[in-house]
Amino acid sequence: MSLTLLDWRRRVAALYAEIRASSDIGSAHQRWRDERDDLFRHHPDSPLLPESRASFRGLPVAPYDPDQRFQAEVDTDLPPARMEVPTGTDGIVAFDRIGRVHLGERGERGQLDVWWLASYGGGLFIPVKDALAGKATYGGGRYLIDTVKGADLGGDGATLVIDLNFAYNPSCAYDPAWACPLAPPGNVLPGPVMAGELTGHHEVSTIDSTID
Repeated sequence: MSLTLLDWRRRVAALYAEIRASSDIGSAHQRWRDERDDLFRHHPDSPLLPESRASFRGLPVAPYDPDQRFQAEVDTDLPPARMEVPTGTDGIVAFDRIGRVHLGERGERGQLDVWWLASYGGGLFIPVKDALAGKATYGGGRYLIDTVKGADLGGDGATLVIDLNFAYNPSCAYDPAWACPLAPPGNVLPGPVMAGELTGHHEVSTIDSTID
């Protein structure tokens, strides 16, 4: 790990701390867009391929939609499940399912499994894939929460903030050298989600996850 990657992690963590503290979520969303564009354009650890950076004009992100934000209670009454992701540097990385969130008053917008990184330090992970995947959104799904990387939208002891406006592409969308855990079946929403980061000409591939 390099000090430049540490700087990237610190900036992302600080950005999400701003978002959680903000009373104006629309302005916080614009700040999220601006800071990520700056990181992708200028930071030495940008996931963009070097040949893509010269033409980079910003990530395609939908305007903020307050109807895509949920304070979701975590249902922990589920059978155990494990997701195993092969990586190039860390071997098999395992995630254990610790719960599920239901979007909307009766879960009418769908549901998402909540995963915990089953290795040193742990961390919460919630990917999402919607009906527009491979069309308007990245084919392998996007990330909503990844606390290991600082992406944490908040919540309390029983709920999580699930804001689809902050869905973003994993690094493997930009560089096939990355191996990314992507959305398993329990993290696929039945409807379209025209919110968050959308597709653009920089996305390159998808990588499968496995679940048992």
